[in-house]
Amino acid sequence: MGARCSLVVNGRSVRVSTGDTPLEAALAEGMIAPLQAQPGNLLAGQGLAQGSAAPSGRRHPARRARAEALRPALPGAPIQGQEAAPPPVAVRKGTVTEIRRLSPGILEVVATLTRRPTGEPGHQALVTFAGLPTLTLSPTLRVDGTTEINDVVFHVARDPEGDPLDALRLDQPVRLKGPVGRGQYRPGGGRLVLVAAGAGFGAIWAIARAARYVEPAREMALAVGARDALDLYMRESLDWLRRTGVGRIVLCADRGRQRPPDVRSGPLSAHLPSLRATDVVHVAGDVSTVGAVQVLAAAVGARCYPIVID
Repeated sequence: MGARCSLVVNGRSVRVSTGDTPLEAALAEGMIAPLQAQPGNLLAGQGLAQGSAAPSGRRHPARRARAEALRPALPGAPIQGQEAAPPPVAVRKGTVTEIRRLSPGILEVVATLTRRPTGEPGHQALVTFAGLPTLTLSPTLRVDGTTEINDVVFHVARDPEGDPLDALRLDQPVRLKGPVGRGQYRPGGGRLVLVAAGAGFGAIWAIARAARYVEPAREMALAVGARDALDLYMRESLDWLRRTGVGRIVLCADRGRQRPPDVRSGPLSAHLPSLRATDVVHVAGDVSTVGAVQVLAAAVGARCYPIVID
């Protein structure tokens, strides 16, 4: 054991080993905080630099604190509590390769692109099918969870009485610009509460699927709604989530004479779990649903990430 001596720092007596610097002594006693890394990196000490050795548990506390404070972090990682920089916006082109009607009010459209799309689950893109207005859509997966590396899948709302999307054809050119929005999946945090209305399930399905792979132990609650019970097209997806351990899944519909027994009546906002301040809420759908859920989340101080679907 090294010799000890007394040192006065800011009028406070500190016992340290001889050979330690004043900085090491102050760090060891908690009198100053560790240095913060440069923007774009983790807080210093939260990650090892590539090729660096793990810290030794036998190192003196002051020296260990100093080493952690000065250790470089992995490049490109965000500071704790700070949003990572959004990925750069890119343009991708391709053609429509699949069109499938999932329900009276929902289409599944698959486009094959010349280059792999960018973005995280929950991000959106500005999508232009040739001859149609630009839509803001969320890339997702097929309802069975499959996709190809250069494919992009959309769940698109349509008017059952007739819609411009009915003009979509195979081999129709498509252009994507994105990612846009800030509703993307963020690993870590409290319970994940996912809320989807209508075609908004596409974005929520991408987030839920990613979370079950990345954080299988994270608590998750899911509420899915539609105006008509016939548009609850996602049962195959929900069955997969149940098999992976998601126990709380609620279905609801505003109307529908053919409402199954497991579908509750009324708006989504009436069937959410009791929100907590530690929850992380992702809500995707029409403006009114998204706004109602935002209000409920704000009332308890929960973080809420909205995704408004055209």
